[in-house]
Amino acid sequence: MRAVWYERQGAASEVLVVGELPTPDAGPGEVRVKLEASGVNPSDTYRRAGRVPKEYPRVVTNSDGAGVVDQVGAGVASRWLGQRVWLYNGQRNGRWCGTAAEYIALAVDLVTPLPDAVSFAEGATLGVPGMTAHRCVFLAAPLQGRVVLVTGGAGAVGHYAVQLAKWAGATVIATVSSAEKAARARAGGADHVINYRQEDVAARVREITGGALVDHVVEVDFGGNLAACLAAVRVNGSVAIYASTGDRTPKLPVGELMQKNLSVHAMSLAGVPHESRKRAQSDITRWLAGGPRLLSVAARFPLAETAAAHEAVERGGKVGTVVVEPQR
Repeated sequence: MRAVWYERQGAASEVLVVGELPTPDAGPGEVRVKLEASGVNPSDTYRRAGRVPKEYPRVVTNSDGAGVVDQVGAGVASRWLGQRVWLYNGQRNGRWCGTAAEYIALAVDLVTPLPDAVSFAEGATLGVPGMTAHRCVFLAAPLQGRVVLVTGGAGAVGHYAVQLAKWAGATVIATVSSAEKAARARAGGADHVINYRQEDVAARVREITGGALVDHVVEVDFGGNLAACLAAVRVNGSVAIYASTGDRTPKLPVGELMQKNLSVHAMSLAGVPHESRKRAQSDITRWLAGGPRLLSVAARFPLAETAAAHEAVERGGKVGTVVVEPQR
């Protein structure tokens, strides 16, 4: 099969290799997926660049994907054969072979049926972004009737967090950096949008909520947004952190956290408990079935241009998830 891999870490154009590898077979408890789309997430670029230690001599890059099951291993029901699916954690948790390839074999537990109305490219955006958004939205408390602040509400994770929180019955406030992104957040269901480049986020939250502040924050940059985040969340509220690029080692005001009795949760998808990941897969399936959703494909590249896809992610400013298409 054709695949893209690296054997040393560094710049995408220097270390990513396009070539042929043996096509995997589905082992016990596994399915093999003929991949039609592979999602490129920032975490994939961090691993390739060297921000995360290299775990294996060779790594086929990318973790998320979508395609069709064409082989099942021992113990897997034959009903999976021919099923359109999306998948996550392809190159994680002990697996070196990710989704920048024509095929992948992995545990059936990591694949989820993909509705016919959702394209493969869109399905490849549901892994890290959708699962991370779900965890951050639902890990603290039921959201019906609550107020949620989603920072970066037009981003790959944030846009799904806005939609899932609204689906769960919350009032959603989203922060964005432009008028274009404000329109995107509103289209996803945000009730209020704050342009953090032009407005004081905490002051606008106080105004919107009549001084009550928000119950829960889904935070894209905990270190960079720390002051505004803590000023926007109410006593006994909660914060879910999935990134902290502005300051990776922030100095925490422990006294303020204690006085507000805040619950702060940090997460990375690879380590989320199994039962929580299964709930996310189930909820995302129900959410997709509830009507047309805004699924976020930022750009599409053929497999041979995976390095360019990684570079597009690293440049930033994208709206949604960059996708590589292995059959192109």
